Amino acid sequence: MITFIIYRMCTLNMGIRKGRREAFENLSISEEGECPRCGGEKQPSTLAGYLSCVRCGYEWKDPNHVAQMRGPPDTYRRDAELIEEFKQEMQGGDLSNVLGIDSGLSGEQEASLKRLEDKWMSGMSGHFNAAAEERKPLMISFDDNDNLVDTTVGSITIVANGFDGGEEVRLEYPGLGTEFYAYDEASETGWRRGRTAEDTARSITNVINRFSNLVYANQEGSMILLELRSEDLNPDSLVIFVDDPGGTDIVAEKAGVSMDPRDVRMVEDYRVVVEICLADGIISPSEDQMLWAMRQQLGIDDYLHVQIVQQIFGDHALKECTGCGKMAELYADYAAWYCQSCENWC
Repeated sequence: MITFIIYRMCTLNMGIRKGRREAFENLSISEEGECPRCGGEKQPSTLAGYLSCVRCGYEWKDPNHVAQMRGPPDTYRRDAELIEEFKQEMQGGDLSNVLGIDSGLSGEQEASLKRLEDKWMSGMSGHFNAAAEERKPLMISFDDNDNLVDTTVGSITIVANGFDGGEEVRLEYPGLGTEFYAYDEASETGWRRGRTAEDTARSITNVINRFSNLVYANQEGSMILLELRSEDLNPDSLVIFVDDPGGTDIVAEKAGVSMDPRDVRMVEDYRVVVEICLADGIISPSEDQMLWAMRQQLGIDDYLHVQIVQQIFGDHALKECTGCGKMAELYADYAAWYCQSCENWC
């Protein structure tokens, strides 16, 4: 029995020594063969600049490896192709109208959305009746430098809320006629005075959006911003005229200049207004009335008026005839315009 135990212990010790020896041989680095550990054959590793052993899987640096500068992976070209494909899908086919993208936009608005959603939602909140009113938000447009371009062509501001009757807003476009909006609750196109200037501005905004064929209106506090309904209309040709005979409760503005005859203080102010009116080369009936009121305020006669017109636009300035709607030509010697159609002086 003792002999058997001694034999088992010797056998176990020999097994342990053999295992240690094999482990040492596996872990030791051999100077022979291609693999520095076991001498096995080498093969390219999955890591750049490394080699691996076929037998034991040991990896070591490739002494002959030369690092190379590499550019971005080829996947970026595929990403660019996918982005371009997405743009084309958004501009045509089933996705042509998704997110407001319209292939029929003008050149200035090709890269912009047709509608400015936040102004639409905030503007109609609590004040917009979708069943009775037609409304569109301000468009968004960018110039060549990706700067936001304001599409507002003019504005109307409630200065005071003490209307006493006779106040009127006119929107006019040569060849398309004149739209009249008055302080008259009994009229279909009339607006009412609210408890505050903001309420009155909201009433004017609503009536303009219901009946105007020329502009859309957007309220901001006591101010009403106007934007053309059609891209075919020329912003320079739109006339915004406010008649406020009892005081200064409501004023119009275009191109940053007040159109109120009482605001002109010198001839230079009048010259600026004439230049705005003649931006399209035509003096409309409402513009003619406004300029006449300014001349009365400053004491400017018709001859000086014609001289200012000639300095700005030469002899080719036209005036829309109040009788027939045709264009009358300027006769500087008479300081007036003559309509060949109805044979009347304008």
